[in-house]
Amino acid sequence: MAIKDHKSLQDSRILLVEDDKSIRLTVSETLSSEGFKVSSFKDGLSALDFINNDIKKDVDLIILDLMLPGLNGLELCRKIRNDEDYTPILILSAKDNESDRVLGLEVGADDYLTKPFGLNELIARSRALIRRSKRNKKYIEKSKTVLEFNHIKMFLEECRVTSFDREITLSPKEFKLLELFMKNPKRVWSRDLILEKIWEIDFIGDTKTVDVHVRWLREKLEEDPSAPKFLKTVRGFGYKFG
Repeated sequence: MAIKDHKSLQDSRILLVEDDKSIRLTVSETLSSEGFKVSSFKDGLSALDFINNDIKKDVDLIILDLMLPGLNGLELCRKIRNDEDYTPILILSAKDNESDRVLGLEVGADDYLTKPFGLNELIARSRALIRRSKRNKKYIEKSKTVLEFNHIKMFLEECRVTSFDREITLSPKEFKLLELFMKNPKRVWSRDLILEKIWEIDFIGDTKTVDVHVRWLREKLEEDPSAPKFLKTVRGFGYKFG
């Protein structure tokens, strides 16, 4: 399992920012020998230019020293997080005070390693951060394509719905209507707004069309359609899900 895990992390890209040439070369060579692709910089401003480039999308981990010339590690970390870039960050520092470690974590770093450090520990921490980040990305991607509420699951890419793990057949309009409700739980939707969202603004008809489709959804998804627990009527307004 460990070998398979290490292979899955190979070719991950690491951005290394360290002003000490000896440390920069040693760390870069060590990480490269482990299969990582390393881009290294000696100052914060050069690293920031690189990060602001489109290439940043390929970076899986940022390792940076605190005491950098021009733009120090804390300022660089803060700028990265202010841009809503959540690439994992590992801080390297000779400062071993608790207050320094806490400050580094508070500005957005994910881990903190004090100098001098063992290369094996650096490799292990790098792998752990990248592994966790990739796992989170997979979860986020999955959450965007699978909607779940109680016993109801929608598999958006497959255009498939299950209830109590039983396949439910929906028409295209029923599917779109359920997707609208499940993406916006607790929100109250007027019939007119539902018509606009699902049937488009130029739909010719009346709001009874919405009522009919809601009834059909209840019959397919609710245990007791006459007393719905999920797809509820809000009198005088419309419908809400959840």
